[in-house]
Amino acid sequence: MKASLKKRISDKWGQGHFGAPRGSRTHHGIDFHVPHGTEILSPVAGLVTKIGYPYGDDLSFRYIQITSGDLDHRIFYVKPILMVGYHVKEGEVIGLSQDLEERYPEITPHIHYEIKIGGKYINPEGVES
Repeated sequence: MKASLKKRISDKWGQGHFGAPRGSRTHHGIDFHVPHGTEILSPVAGLVTKIGYPYGDDLSFRYIQITSGDLDHRIFYVKPILMVGYHVKEGEVIGLSQDLEERYPEITPHIHYEIKIGGKYINPEGVES
């Protein structure tokens, strides 16, 4: 999730910035444009504490949570290559980006990156690892 990644701006499914409207809620992270099948690198060094499912009705999509200090970093739409309990290094490959068009036709291919502290979402921009 380095600054060199391009952010997802806008498509028919919405915008990718922190706080973007999502119907009755807001977007809790930042979307970065990456073609599906791209190797995704860990934004931080930390412990893989969860591998989860963003959608209860479709278990093909995954996310990885890496805990570093008080921060939980979550990277969505990644097919993980790591297991819970693994100590990952910053910049290490954690998985491959998934094809979101299977669920959202014509969406910009992307990963979603969010950070939580104490259960609350914070804007990932400007957060130092």
